[in-house]
Amino acid sequence: MIWGLFILMILIFLAIDLGVFNREAHVISVREASYWTALWVSIALLFSLVVFYIYSHQLVDNPSQLTPKEATINYITGYLIELSLSVDNIFVIAVIFSSFKIPMQYQHRVLFWGILGAIVFRAIMILFGVVLINRISWMIYVFGIFLIFTAYKMLTATEEPFDPRNSFVFRQIRKVIPITQRMDGEKFFIKLKHIRAATPLFVALVVIEVTDVLFALDSVPAIIAITSDPFLVFSSNILAIMGLRSMYFFLSNMIDRFAYLEYSLIIILTFVGIKMLLSHTIEISHTLSLSIILLSLVGGIVGSLYFAKPEEISQEN
Repeated sequence: MIWGLFILMILIFLAIDLGVFNREAHVISVREASYWTALWVSIALLFSLVVFYIYSHQLVDNPSQLTPKEATINYITGYLIELSLSVDNIFVIAVIFSSFKIPMQYQHRVLFWGILGAIVFRAIMILFGVVLINRISWMIYVFGIFLIFTAYKMLTATEEPFDPRNSFVFRQIRKVIPITQRMDGEKFFIKLKHIRAATPLFVALVVIEVTDVLFALDSVPAIIAITSDPFLVFSSNILAIMGLRSMYFFLSNMIDRFAYLEYSLIIILTFVGIKMLLSHTIEISHTLSLSIILLSLVGGIVGSLYFAKPEEISQEN
């Protein structure tokens, strides 16, 4: 019942978004995106009250026997993790749109269908991950090591330009269907002589979908480390994804200002990985987990806004 109502709520939000507020293709300004971002964050945080009510009245299965307070804290923690890990995703999306020369007024439509596909794929990955954790006890150590390794790779990675046109996904699309550089409004496919070809909008959509699945390999285990409760993992993940579109239009032109936020992600992934590795020996409280994640995010944002990178200082001088 609760699962059905939650999914229905998401579908209604998506229908209103596309059918009412974004029926006509238009360029989404930073101001409009800021309003939508504030709205989605507010909805997600207010949903924590719904979570408290649901677990207070036992309206959903509670395999972990969480108290209403614990369930609420876990939901907020999972939401913040997914939201923070989406920052890298926003940067990649911006590169994809730039590479395929997608006009600003059509980017929302691509992201809309991308989010819809992401919801389906995330649901499958979350179900699979929860089943693995609950049925194979040592799998939590695998996830923990993977997250710590991911944090290490982020810390030591060199900045190499990402070109979607050289990606494996793009090459495979070209083998399956003809691709044209022409665009006809918001169409994903157009007819050229006797063939049906995919427009850059469709190619960008597929590349974004695959990219989201790759990013989910980090975010889904990270949330499962906080709680293996399926409803909390799914709801926090999906509500964070729902706000990703507006966050993209809000942050895409300011992503360079948050240079230190990457270190926040490294700290979060490392902490969650350690939490997984110690899960059978040391219990880290839900409140402590939420506090560490909040402090990491705030520290990264404040550091980005008030301190410049060494190379930025040298350029100014």
